[in-house]
Amino acid sequence: MTDLINAASNEEFDSQKADGGRSIPILLEYWNALKRHIWLVVAIIAIITIAGLVITLLMTPQYTATSRIEIAREQANVTNVEGLQRDKSGAPDQEFYLTQYSLLNARSLAHRVERKLRLARKLEFFAAHGETPEGEGMLSASKSGPVSAGEMRERERQAVELLLDHIVISPLRGSALVDVNYTSASPELSLQIANAWVSEFIQQSMDRRLSSTADARVYLESRLQGLRDRLEQSERDLVNYAARQGIVRLSETQSADGRTRTTQTLASSDLEQLNRLLVQATSARTDAESRLDAARAPGSTQLALANQSLNLLRQRRAEANAEYQELLVQFEPQYPSVRASQQKVAALDRAITVEEGRIRNAYSSEYDAARQNEDTLRARVDKLLGRLDTENRSSIQYNIYQREVDTNRQLYDGLLQRYKEIGVAGVGTNNISTVDDAFSPDKPSSPRLILNMGLALLLGMALAGLAIVILENLDESVREPHQIAERLNVALLGAVPAVDDETLAEIDDPKSIMSEAYMTVRTNLSFSTNHGVPKTMALTSTSPSEGKSTSAYSLARVLGRTSGSVVLVDVDMRRPVVASRLGLDNSKGVSNYLAGDDNWESLIQAISGSNVSFVAAGPTPPSASELLSGDRLELLVQKLSGKFDHVILDSPPMLGLSDAALIANAVEGVIYVIEADRTAVRASQAAISRLRESRAHILGALLTKYRAKQSGYGYGYGYGYGYGKDHVVQKAS
Repeated sequence: MTDLINAASNEEFDSQKADGGRSIPILLEYWNALKRHIWLVVAIIAIITIAGLVITLLMTPQYTATSRIEIAREQANVTNVEGLQRDKSGAPDQEFYLTQYSLLNARSLAHRVERKLRLARKLEFFAAHGETPEGEGMLSASKSGPVSAGEMRERERQAVELLLDHIVISPLRGSALVDVNYTSASPELSLQIANAWVSEFIQQSMDRRLSSTADARVYLESRLQGLRDRLEQSERDLVNYAARQGIVRLSETQSADGRTRTTQTLASSDLEQLNRLLVQATSARTDAESRLDAARAPGSTQLALANQSLNLLRQRRAEANAEYQELLVQFEPQYPSVRASQQKVAALDRAITVEEGRIRNAYSSEYDAARQNEDTLRARVDKLLGRLDTENRSSIQYNIYQREVDTNRQLYDGLLQRYKEIGVAGVGTNNISTVDDAFSPDKPSSPRLILNMGLALLLGMALAGLAIVILENLDESVREPHQIAERLNVALLGAVPAVDDETLAEIDDPKSIMSEAYMTVRTNLSFSTNHGVPKTMALTSTSPSEGKSTSAYSLARVLGRTSGSVVLVDVDMRRPVVASRLGLDNSKGVSNYLAGDDNWESLIQAISGSNVSFVAAGPTPPSASELLSGDRLELLVQKLSGKFDHVILDSPPMLGLSDAALIANAVEGVIYVIEADRTAVRASQAAISRLRESRAHILGALLTKYRAKQSGYGYGYGYGYGYGKDHVVQKAS
């Protein structure tokens, strides 16, 4: 059996396997902790809430006046002259608005408000903030008193600090609107300061604009004077050069893209006109030459078409010739009438010849005149071309002068325009405007009773939660069954519920909650070894009064009902209690046997109404450890195990003694009893370590006095241990 004990004692217990991986949900653990400290929680919340109520009722009412303004996004500066003002067009909106909010909280603005309202001289201003002004002799708002310059500066500083402490800038999310809130004990004072803060902020912004353009105006004035002188000089140079070169410019045109410029001078204008006249003269000469060539051709009809007289003569000649031919048919050529008709035709031929010569001479004269006109115009054009060529060569320098004039004029006009714009930039439309003026508040903004009570309630709950966390972390006791496996690394045999009336009758009742709990322990013990419930076992605990003796007796009764004969041996010779509880004799017992009395059978006492026997501890020896250090205890256990099916030893607690460790080596296994919500984990760990160091086999731990309703196992334990009890009571009644 010793080998079996030693082998078993070396087995390492796996807490996670024993617990089956089960754990209480974290929220349920919080709930259980709350129930354990419910009265502390109620007390803390009540105290904090009452304190919040008292503080709220004692606070001075504060009134908040609110003025709303709109801050529009600034556009690019109106001068747009590099180096004069910083261009803000590319700055992010967030940076711009954050800058404006900082300006609204600026100390310089608070100084402006203080000076405008003369707050440093008003006692009611300091009184509204619960402050006393520096110095003595300060009178009311309508009077002035003797105050030194140093005291006045200190009061101004104090007033500015109060203003900054009580002003609140609240931007409206997603808009350009900003609320300016001021809070004090006086509604009228809050109204005045809120409106003054807004008006001074707007005025400060405009002053800043004017100040920022002053340097720019001075700079532009000096630049304008220099450019004006340069422009006048360049214009004089241009005029003088044009006069020397005889350049007279009539007009100037520029292309749509502004890249090409065309200048018309007097010479170019004359050349253009002469070119048109030359073209016309050449055309006229060509026409005259064509008519002359046509008139020179024999039998030309051009002459008849161009001259009505010639056409009439030819018509008359044709008639005369027709008449002559008719006469030749009737008469001889020598006939007088024929001869007269012939002479008439000849006279008409001569007249036609004369008229044709006259017409040809007219065409020749017209041709000569046209040719002469053309030659004259061509000569003039050639002369102007030479002049224009000279003028174009001179225009290169002229254009240089002209570009200089244009450049100077453009710079001068641009700067002059900027100078005019800067002059009115500071008085233009401001980007800050008032949306709503503040009004006198009729209700205090603080203290707010409901809000303060809610905050006090939340604070109380937070402090109560903190207190629970602290107490739970300081509490080293085992509260839940699962903590035995997690913290002590031993198997859980069972949890015995706490009962109000823990009597022998309750233990002896098979249907009682306690009997059901120990029946579970008995079942778990049957799996602790390969042969079922251990034949010999001892029960020990960390300290007295943890339910060890009660558990030993209860387990003996359960085994007596289910597993045969059982003997309960009280080996706690320092403080024997079992005999007195059972009403049995403790005059002789284990101490007698260990001292040398071999009559062990005479030590056995029967417990009436059960299959359980009892061996008392006997008289208290001078040194229990010396008696237990021998081998007689193991011999007694062997003798008893030969007579009974199970031997249960009620051993003393571990404490700082070696009794339990000596007893553990005499039995097959040890059941470690732990009282819920009492036994410190570290003490239990130290005791279990001592048992393992003594090579004792720990069967498991038994949690006693456990209140299942406050645990995560409440449903399982509460239902299992009480199942059927009400039915039995009803049936009995």
